[in-house]
Amino acid sequence: MYKLNVTSQFSAAHQLKGYEGACKNLHGHNWKVRVGILCEKTDDIGMTIDFGIVKEIMENILAKLDHSLLNDHDCFAEENPTSENIAQYLYVQFKSRLTEQNCQVADVEVWESDRSSMVYFE
Repeated sequence: MYKLNVTSQFSAAHQLKGYEGACKNLHGHNWKVRVGILCEKTDDIGMTIDFGIVKEIMENILAKLDHSLLNDHDCFAEENPTSENIAQYLYVQFKSRLTEQNCQVADVEVWESDRSSMVYFE
């Protein structure tokens, strides 16, 4: 089994409704995102999946969130755009778009700062 990781980033604002700390106020982050892809085997030339395929999926997903207010997205209409919910949302988006045989999404990690991250996996 192999695990490929691709990392990217996006900038977005959010606010946490019902939270009593400072994050109840509108604020932004430069979010860092890592997706892990598990692959069962390599092909004839020794590759599992082309990094470019994963990077393209990543950029297409993150483009919709970049430079936006996350609370305004339909995916967060019912829940706060917490790191937990963002990681789960991204995981589901990757899972629905990854079509390479013998490969599956392992996890998604989201950093809202250099020292704080959340990992979602099933």
